[in-house]
Amino acid sequence: MESQIALGQRLFLLVGRGLLGLYFIIPGIMKVTGFEGTAEAMAAQNIPMVTVLLVLTIVIQIGGGASLLAGYRTQLMAFVLAGLTLVISIAMHNFWAMEEGLQQGHEMQNFIKNMAIMAGLMYVAGVTPAARDTPAA
Repeated sequence: MESQIALGQRLFLLVGRGLLGLYFIIPGIMKVTGFEGTAEAMAAQNIPMVTVLLVLTIVIQIGGGASLLAGYRTQLMAFVLAGLTLVISIAMHNFWAMEEGLQQGHEMQNFIKNMAIMAGLMYVAGVTPAARDTPAA
């Protein structure tokens, strides 16, 4: 029974990591294909060094997402992606600086969704891999 529970836990962690990885890979690719539009949106939010920060964001999203998907340096990448999510949320989804209305509601929803994604990433960053849980013989 315990082995089935452990197998289920590993499966859930694998699927969760994969979904989190895709959550960053797909938008990273969309930023590449829609580079100009994304740069304009960043400029509209008064983001400095738009080109440099956009390229850095793309690299972190695609590379970090692929790392989560593959299970490589999972804890570190989850931590980095959580930080990126926080920065993007504060800079690009600043609903508190908007007038009430549909746009503010949309940005608040994105902000809260991103905080939930960040919570999942922080969980992954804090989980100790099972291989490290067993004491060495």
